[in-house]
Amino acid sequence: MSAKIKITHTDNFIYGTAPNPVTCGHDLSIGTGTVIPEINFTLPGMEVTADNMPAVLAEYAEIIDNVLKRAVHLNVPQLLVEFETLPEMTTNPEWGLKITRLLADKIAECHKTHGIALALRLTINDIREFSRPPILRSGKYLQAMDTFLAGAAEAGADMIAIESTGGKEVNDNALISCDLPAVVFALGILGARDMDFLWNRIVTSCSQNNIIPSGDSACGFANTAMVLAEQKMIPRIFAALVRVISVPRSLVAVTAGAVGPTKDCAYEGPFIKAITGVPISMEGRSAACAHLSTIGNIAQAVCDCWSNESVQNVQLLSAKAPTVSMEQLAYDCRLLTTAARSSHEDARRMRDWLTESDASLDPQAYVLRPDVVIEISKAIAAQPTPYLRTRAAASATLEILRTAHTAGKLHLRDNEIPWLDMLQTQVDSLPEDENELIEQMLNRPDIKNSFHPEEYDL
Repeated sequence: MSAKIKITHTDNFIYGTAPNPVTCGHDLSIGTGTVIPEINFTLPGMEVTADNMPAVLAEYAEIIDNVLKRAVHLNVPQLLVEFETLPEMTTNPEWGLKITRLLADKIAECHKTHGIALALRLTINDIREFSRPPILRSGKYLQAMDTFLAGAAEAGADMIAIESTGGKEVNDNALISCDLPAVVFALGILGARDMDFLWNRIVTSCSQNNIIPSGDSACGFANTAMVLAEQKMIPRIFAALVRVISVPRSLVAVTAGAVGPTKDCAYEGPFIKAITGVPISMEGRSAACAHLSTIGNIAQAVCDCWSNESVQNVQLLSAKAPTVSMEQLAYDCRLLTTAARSSHEDARRMRDWLTESDASLDPQAYVLRPDVVIEISKAIAAQPTPYLRTRAAASATLEILRTAHTAGKLHLRDNEIPWLDMLQTQVDSLPEDENELIEQMLNRPDIKNSFHPEEYDL
C-alpha cells in the first residue's frame, strides 16, 4: 500500500462524496454527492426452520413492501437495501437465497414503476465460528458460505458484504481483561490473515459472477468493545483504542479488491475512506434501535450511506419498525443533501456541527473527528504490513487522546485518566517484529488453547 492516503485534507473530507464512487444495481450511484439511506431489517422473534419458511418469506415480503411504499411516499430518490442473513439462512443457503430473490424482485419492480435508484446489499453471516475453536479454511460452514456466495448474483443481490470473525476467539477474552497486546494479536495478525484468506475468495467469486464486493466490518471486535464500555465493563478509552486498531484488519478487504460501500456497522469506515477513497456506510443515532452509543452524530460526518443498523419487524404506534426507520433515514439524508446543495461551505459547516456535538464528550467520538481520522490514517498507511499498521494505529491514537485531554478538548472521567499511562505501557511493549509477538502469544496457554494456529498459517 502507498504511504499516500486518498484524502489528505478536511476540505475534501465530506459526507456524500468519495474519491472512488460506486455504481450498482438499478442506477444507484454511491459517493457522488448525495447521502443515500441504507435500510436494514430483520425478523421479529420467530423460528427459522424448513417448516416455518413460508411464514419467514411472508414476513420479509411485508417488510420490503412497507419500506418501499414509504420511500415512494417520501420521494426518496435513491435507496440501498441491506439483507443481513441470520445464521440459519447461511447454514441452509437455499433459504437465504430464496429471501434474496424475493427482495430483489420487489426492488426491481419498484425501480421500474417509480424510478427510484435502488440496490440490494447481501451480507452473509460468518458461521465459521460455530465450530469451537473455529475452523476457518475448510469444513461444512465454509462450504455453506461458499454456496451462498456463488448463488448471490443469480438470486439478485447487487453487492456482497460480510462481518468476518477470524481472530474473535482470542479477542473476546482480551477485551474483558483490557489486554492490548492480545487484542493487537487478534486483530493485526489473526484477523488480518483471515481477512486475506476470506476476501481474496470473495473477490474472486464476485468477479466471476459480476457482483460487487463491498466491504467487511470489525463489528465483532470494536463494536463489542463499544457495548462493553457502554455497560461500564471496560474503559471507554480502551474501546476507542480498539476502534482504531481494527482499521488495518478491515483495510485488508479493500486491498484484496473490495470497492465499497463499507458496512454500516464498521465505524472504522472514515479511516478506510480517507486511506483508500472508497465510499462508506455509517450508522449512529439512527441505530439506537439496535445498540446504544455515544457517537450518534459524529458517525454521520463523512458518511456516503446512512443506515439504521437493523431493526426487527415489530409494531410501533405509527407503523412497523422498519418503516419507521425508513422515514427517519429519509429525513436525515434529505437534510444533509440540502446543506450540500446549498454550498460546499454549508456542507462542511453541517459536517463540523455533527463532529463538534459529540467529539469532546467521549474518546470513542474524538477518534472519529475528520482531522483526527486523517492524521491517524497517515500513520497507518505509512506502514507496510497489517501488524505494523495496527501497532502504529495504537501509538498514534493514544498520543492524540492524551494531547486532547491535556488541552481540554476531550473530557475523560476521573476513573479513565489513569488508563492513559496503563495503556501507554502496553503500547510500548508491542515489539516491532510481529514474529516476536506471535511467539509471546503462543507461549501463553490462555491464548494458545483458544484458537487453531494452523487456521492462520502459524
